[in-house]
Amino acid sequence: MPATIVETRAGPFAGVPVDPVTLDLIENALRNARVEMDATLVRTAMSPGIREQGDAFPLIADHKGRMLVGQFGSFIGGFLAGYDGTVEEGDMFFLSDPYSVEGAISHSNDWLVLLPVFKQGRLLAYTAMFGHQSDIGGKVAGSMPIDARSIFEEGVRIPPVKIYRNGDYNADLIKLVMHQTRKPDWCTADLNALIASCRVASRRVVEMAERFGDDLYVSATEELLARNHRAMKQLIASSIGKEPVSFEDYVCDDGVGRGPYKIRCTMWRDGDRVVLDFDGTDPQSEASINFYLNENMFKMFFGIYMIMVFDPQILFNDGFYDLIEVRIPEGSLLKPKFPAALSGRTHALGRIFDILGGLLGQKTPEFLNAAGFSSSPHLFYSGVDKQGEWFQLFQIGFGGIPGRPLGDGPDGHSLWPGFTNVPNEFLERYFPLVIERYETAPDSGGPGLHRGGNGIHMAYRFLEPGVIAIHDDRWFVPPWGVNGGEPGARARKILEKADGTRVIVGNKVEDLRVEAGDQLHYITWGGGGWGDPLARDPGLVAKEVRQGLVTLDGARRYGVVVARDGEADGEATEALRAQLRDARHDILPLFNFGPGIEALRRSCEAETGLPAPRQPTWQPLALAAE
Repeated sequence: MPATIVETRAGPFAGVPVDPVTLDLIENALRNARVEMDATLVRTAMSPGIREQGDAFPLIADHKGRMLVGQFGSFIGGFLAGYDGTVEEGDMFFLSDPYSVEGAISHSNDWLVLLPVFKQGRLLAYTAMFGHQSDIGGKVAGSMPIDARSIFEEGVRIPPVKIYRNGDYNADLIKLVMHQTRKPDWCTADLNALIASCRVASRRVVEMAERFGDDLYVSATEELLARNHRAMKQLIASSIGKEPVSFEDYVCDDGVGRGPYKIRCTMWRDGDRVVLDFDGTDPQSEASINFYLNENMFKMFFGIYMIMVFDPQILFNDGFYDLIEVRIPEGSLLKPKFPAALSGRTHALGRIFDILGGLLGQKTPEFLNAAGFSSSPHLFYSGVDKQGEWFQLFQIGFGGIPGRPLGDGPDGHSLWPGFTNVPNEFLERYFPLVIERYETAPDSGGPGLHRGGNGIHMAYRFLEPGVIAIHDDRWFVPPWGVNGGEPGARARKILEKADGTRVIVGNKVEDLRVEAGDQLHYITWGGGGWGDPLARDPGLVAKEVRQGLVTLDGARRYGVVVARDGEADGEATEALRAQLRDARHDILPLFNFGPGIEALRRSCEAETGLPAPRQPTWQPLALAAE
């Protein structure tokens, strides 16, 4: 039974004309309200993941639940359809269970607060914010066990409940939730920060309506949605063909020895609409790498990609959703059946962006990006220090952004543009560790006319015994290059024990014991290259050798010979490039995936020091559901 919205002053808003200046004022006021939500959150949260890295995402929606500003699209339609209760003035909702909102939040660590905004008894808008909690209980510190077999192992799950009812705070509910976490101080502060952010946005929306009038404000939001619809309709018509195109990429492994897992999508235009069909994607995993992909979320991903590539001036919102049809097979990696584990979904989530690039770029290769830093590597470190105090670190790593049509991919950046790194000084102040290296990984970016961004090499020296976990990907299947560019280097993790032994560890490991004095080398993967590396300016390559971004041997992959003075040797470079061109017969593939999967299996241990993942096998879907 759907939710019942209770309004003491019911009635539709009247449509009124909106002049361009007023529309621009309201549009930018909404943008600023979103920025203010972020600022409020950062100033009041405690956990490093939110306060230092910004792992939280805001939403302002209209009275029908359609996103006006935000990032992941609106989940409110699914929430209203599935919530069996009332929505009244003075209410605020709290939830974290992905299965209760059709995957609008994708794992239980993401706590979401939703505030319906009423003005004089009439529903005017919704504001919402969700943020990643560093711990919500469960069998491991950080609550993201890569080897989980069900969501019940991943900590507390919160269905949609009222944290405020008619303005009254449900303190007993929060006490119960905080009793489940290893870090109740962080989680309490972070939840209060989410609440404060929603209230700030609510005030700003009401202020806009008071300034311009309710009807004009709502009419302006309708026009913003309609404008986005018109723009996206034109982009689809000009950029998407009627002939189906397909693309597939992989999550390297599931952390328990099986992989890779294929994600496949086919795209075509049907009239004014684009269809995106994930038929051919592998079935769900027994481990936690499943990603419950909400259709509206993927529509927003598609819209953001289209807008940022083709017309970045458009303010993206939910106005174009009826132009996109998304088909995701039940029981697949992207729509697993309850109670499948979801905590390790970040790798599949990120891979979606590479797949979108591969799909859209086949018709317009001049706009095609290579495969980039399409994941959020995690490091967990926990234990008890000398004072008997529990410590627990959750950190998101950075890596190489892909080579792009307009230039090189940035070195050491995040998948999410708004994320920032945790300062080393913060880490060393609050956790028993020392950061001994934090630098680019030379040659990890794929060679190309535009080089892929380099990954990062961080070296953590642990000062207390404890347990670490690592969640990373792209260690088996490399990030591909495009338009003649070469793949980026793969991720590596090396543990140097205090006794001098050196161990190559997996990129998805749980409960790895470390001792005081051990050092972890955490090396992320680079972005793929864009365009012919033999066309790159030799002077630029020589400069990057001097800067430590490319090695002398790496420069030769661009056909560049660097002399002893650090400058490019023109004559030797011309000779080497001629030799390399002859060897390849000037065949430049649109996509350079590197060796195929079976070749990667054969060479895996020799190249990575790790055994190749085993091919996954699945029960028939009907049996798996029993």
